Amino acid sequence: MVPSVCFIGLPGSGKSTIGRQLARNWGVEFVDSDLVLERRLGCSIKDYFAAHGEQAFRDAEAEVLADLARGQSACVLSTGGGAVLRAENRAVLHANTTVFYLQSSPEDIARRLRNDTSRPLLQGEDPLKRLRDLLVVRAPLYEETAHFVIDTVRCSTAQVVRKVTMQAELAGVVPMAGAAPQS
Repeated sequence: MVPSVCFIGLPGSGKSTIGRQLARNWGVEFVDSDLVLERRLGCSIKDYFAAHGEQAFRDAEAEVLADLARGQSACVLSTGGGAVLRAENRAVLHANTTVFYLQSSPEDIARRLRNDTSRPLLQGEDPLKRLRDLLVVRAPLYEETAHFVIDTVRCSTAQVVRKVTMQAELAGVVPMAGAAPQS
């Protein structure tokens, strides 16, 4: 059985894309905490954020993360970029999952997200500055939470998937490819 793996990182760092691919490769469920949160809220994160503010959003997010991290079945979990802002989230993710920080540059992310209007914290005149500001605050929190840091700068999805898989295999998080199953 593959233990639960969790991805953290800046918005747009590839957490959902990499998570989906790895879940397929490992034969486990992929769970996007933002999608679970939207189902519970009954509206988009953007709309909830606008109507209720960041504090209410972070309260709801913490509840969802605790439920997902303590889930009974193995999965690959993708979190929202700000999930690490609360100490309780960092602790529950670190204690209950194997956490990979997908470390991306603000420049790479800004280029990828230049037409994305679904991310409330990246709206405005200068998304690159906003990403740089987010990284200053969040990078130490990502590093504190993570078991492993994966550099994704100038990497394709396939390259990042290989990096994560190799690290997970070396750490014994997933069985080595081609290894005989344990009885």
